[in-house]
Amino acid sequence: DPYYRFNDVMYRWISLDNWTYSRTFKTPFDVRKWQKVNLVFEGVDTVAEIVVNNITVGRTDNMFNRYSFDITRIIKEVNFVEVRFLSAISYAAEQSRCHKGYSIPPACPPPVQKGECHANFIRKEQCSFSWDWGPSFPTQGIWKDVRIEAYDHYHLIYFTLTPFFEKSAQQWSLQIEAIFDVVSSKPISGLVTVSIPKLQTQQTFVVKLQPGEGSIVLLVNINKSATVEMWWPNGHGKQTGYNVTTVFTMEAGHKVEKFSKAYFRTVELVQEPISGSPGLSFYFRINGRPIFLKGSNWIPADSFQDRVTYDTYQLLLKSAADANMNALRVWGGGVYEQDEFYDICDELGIMIWQDFMFACALYPTDQNYLESVRAEVTHQIRRLKPHPSIILWSGNNENEAAIASNWFSIPHADREVYIRDYVILYVKNIQEIVLAEDKSRPFIVSSPTNGLESVKEGWISQNPYDTHYGDTHFYDYDSDCWDWTNYPKTRFASEYGFQSWPSFSTLEKVSSAEDWSYTSNFSLHRQHHKNGNDEMIQQIEHHFKLPQSTDPIKKFKDMIYLTQVMQAQCVKAETEFYRFSQSEIIKGEGRTMGALYWQLNDIWQAPSWASLEYGGKWKLLHYFAQNFFAPLLPVAYEDGGVLCIYGVSDLHTDHQLTLRVTVHAWSSLEPVCTLVKDNVTVEAQSAHPIYKEPVSDLLRRCSNCTRESCVVTFHLMGQGGLRSPTNHHFLSSLKDAVGLEKTQLSASISQQDSVYIFDLQTTAVAPFVSLDVGSIKGRFNENGFLMTEKRKVVVFHAWEPTTVEQLEQSLSLTSLMDVT
Repeated sequence: DPYYRFNDVMYRWISLDNWTYSRTFKTPFDVRKWQKVNLVFEGVDTVAEIVVNNITVGRTDNMFNRYSFDITRIIKEVNFVEVRFLSAISYAAEQSRCHKGYSIPPACPPPVQKGECHANFIRKEQCSFSWDWGPSFPTQGIWKDVRIEAYDHYHLIYFTLTPFFEKSAQQWSLQIEAIFDVVSSKPISGLVTVSIPKLQTQQTFVVKLQPGEGSIVLLVNINKSATVEMWWPNGHGKQTGYNVTTVFTMEAGHKVEKFSKAYFRTVELVQEPISGSPGLSFYFRINGRPIFLKGSNWIPADSFQDRVTYDTYQLLLKSAADANMNALRVWGGGVYEQDEFYDICDELGIMIWQDFMFACALYPTDQNYLESVRAEVTHQIRRLKPHPSIILWSGNNENEAAIASNWFSIPHADREVYIRDYVILYVKNIQEIVLAEDKSRPFIVSSPTNGLESVKEGWISQNPYDTHYGDTHFYDYDSDCWDWTNYPKTRFASEYGFQSWPSFSTLEKVSSAEDWSYTSNFSLHRQHHKNGNDEMIQQIEHHFKLPQSTDPIKKFKDMIYLTQVMQAQCVKAETEFYRFSQSEIIKGEGRTMGALYWQLNDIWQAPSWASLEYGGKWKLLHYFAQNFFAPLLPVAYEDGGVLCIYGVSDLHTDHQLTLRVTVHAWSSLEPVCTLVKDNVTVEAQSAHPIYKEPVSDLLRRCSNCTRESCVVTFHLMGQGGLRSPTNHHFLSSLKDAVGLEKTQLSASISQQDSVYIFDLQTTAVAPFVSLDVGSIKGRFNENGFLMTEKRKVVVFHAWEPTTVEQLEQSLSLTSLMDVT
């Protein structure tokens, strides 16, 4: 396994060699009968010469492009085909060497990443040369479909459906675009019939295809008497799609039938003045409704893309939806994901912020490079445009910030050269193509950006992290993450996060016994973020005691557990801050309308910011996300000694609810006191204060309490079983907690239909109770919780067949006081 121990370095020789893929094949049709025969590659990774029967038919230099080579005169009954690859590392180095005029930084990744140089000179997955969460595996190969197409007259290459809503006429229409390769030397006429039975809509058009790349654009008006059900994000409605049949009957050649799905939704990115605040808003309106984006950032699910299957996507994306997420940002240092990824997002209602594949670097703008990028962008838009899940195109990741904050120490005199290149690449090329190819969704040039303000300032704003405009990325590993005053009250938080280690069962598969310590060579080798392991310890020490066990394996497992508790609690604090800031402006800041933490998934088994481990296992953070992204949530924070609770709601209507606040002593399973507040109005899609009380008054009311000896829990309840998760607020660091006792946790497991029931018992209040069933695939309905009652029932959803016996053997129960 390339992921085993130190194999990423041991196998480096593979990427330094040039590899050739070859085979002999028989043509299953009479080659002389067809006007045109093409060899089509959906994806080649990356630099290769394509040779058929010893004749070079073409070259490739872009992993994200689709290549079609004319082999009409070359193909025979029996053929020999070769794809001769060049080492991506050598090619990138050579391209950099040839770029004589000025350097294009960064040359190499930081040494801690054990990576390769000049990734910015090759149109390949940028993180395949290493990243701060991933290994260097610069692959060479055919990473997508390859086929031979033979046809006469004409052949359909791209086919897209785009919905538009005409406000004045209150009518939906569907724009259909079809791009053909027309072999015939004169135009071909014919008819196109489009039918959408469920919407009682059928239209026939007379069309003419021009020789060469012939394209047709048709506008189908949806029958006004039909009710169009719109596509909504997860948690806001259904994801209705309609079957569309399109038939091309041309005067020459065969009939082409296309069966596709049309979804109807509108998207706007709103950047408007806000009263009481300088700057502009930055939020998304879907079908006319403002939506708070809740979610994370997506990275490639594997260094070896052929291992990423439909099931891989389904598991990870379903886990995102199950944690109440409605959005993911496909980050610009990976790949434009496979079609299935977007199909699943369409079905689950997960909105996609789609970066173009440029990240954390400056890029060349010579003619060849730009031509390659133009082809890539055009192809990807045509391929992905029909997906309702994609709500935004974004030009790059952090490259505006890289120039604005001068990450690469460029002398002031040379700055203009790089700004010019930036504008050429992202504005004059990428933006120009996006605007021409896709009028149905917004485009921003970078992330983070100040949006319209960046445009006004010549595309590079002075401070792209300005909280009054656009989106922000924010990382701070030194400050105490429980302290909400450290966080930016931004319009939109598109990146933020903290690292943790994956569970022992995940690491065990790629390590040996000598590796199982926090300070082993393996643990250092897997950490690609400078000082990352120390930063985690530092953050843990703010609130928890470090493990002191003399048993090295127990100590390692305790450290893993504490990093996950710390990460979950940190991201919870930050996300709740962003959610409760959505309706208010304080000192000119606020109206936060998105929280996408970094990052959803992992590329291998290593410490990272992810909430889902490699293989899909949920970290404690992902269980916490299920609660902190809940549609209805009470959120607490302290301001000047006053406890404030906000009611946060994504629901579409106002609700009269009951707030229940309970104070527990660490030393007792009986609550100290409870406050019930009825008729609390929680407004639709907003966040407002619903309870305020000085902590000193609260402690006085609950006479036996101090900050150190007690903890506050609270939840909202309403009619018809409406209920929020139970949230908690710590009044002191847990390392200072008084009365916490080591508990005896036990579980009895039984099977009920397709799920397993874990009946938990505790002898004392237990913070951060974690259930772990090792490498048995599945997830619990909740985990990492504060257990304040003797008994609790937890449900396990298995992702593969298992038994009560296997679960009993694999189960380990941990709570904070088990860390010794």
